Amino acid sequence: MSLIGKKPIQLFKGVSASISKDNVLVVKGAKGELKKGFERDMQIEITPTEIKVTRPSEQKRHKALHGLTRSLIANMVEGVNEGFEKKMELVGVGYKATSQGQILDLALGYSHNIIFEVPQEVKIATQQEKGQNPIIILNSIDNQLLGQVCAKLRSLRKPEPYKGKGVKFLGEVLRRKAGKAAGK
Repeated sequence: MSLIGKKPIQLFKGVSASISKDNVLVVKGAKGELKKGFERDMQIEITPTEIKVTRPSEQKRHKALHGLTRSLIANMVEGVNEGFEKKMELVGVGYKATSQGQILDLALGYSHNIIFEVPQEVKIATQQEKGQNPIIILNSIDNQLLGQVCAKLRSLRKPEPYKGKGVKFLGEVLRRKAGKAAGK
C-alpha cells in the first residue's frame, strides 16, 4: 500500500470539494477555485471533513497513480486555503528585475532585456534593495503552475557552478566547483 496514497486529506474550514462522474475534482476555498481531471480508475471519496483516494488493483500503473493523485489533491486543498509562494533570487553583477502587472522585465547579462509574461493565475512582485540581490516573489493557488513558471524563469539563466551567477531559488545552496589552478 502506498504510504502517501493511503493518508486521508483533511479539508480545512471553508474548503469544499465535489467530484463529477468523469473524475473531475473541483475544490473551492477562500483564495479561489481549482479544477482538475484525474484518472478514471482512481476512486476519490469525499466526506464533509476529508478526502480519501483508493486504487482498484495492485497493478504497477495503479500503484504509481495512487500517491500522485493524493498529492495533487492535497496541493489543491492547501492552495485554495493558504496559497503557495516561491521566491527567486538573481545573482550577478547588473542583474535586475522589474514588474508591471503580469509583465516581468529581466536584465540577466545578455545584450538585451528579457520580457517574460506571467500567467494571470500567478501574482508577481519584485524587490530590489541596495547592496542586495534582486528578488522575484511569485504567489499562486496552483502549485503545479507556480513550479512551471519558476522552472521557466530559472531556464533563462541557470546558476553556474563556478561563481554561482544566475537565477536561483532564495536560500538554495549550489554545489560549487574550484576554478583553474594557478600557473607556476
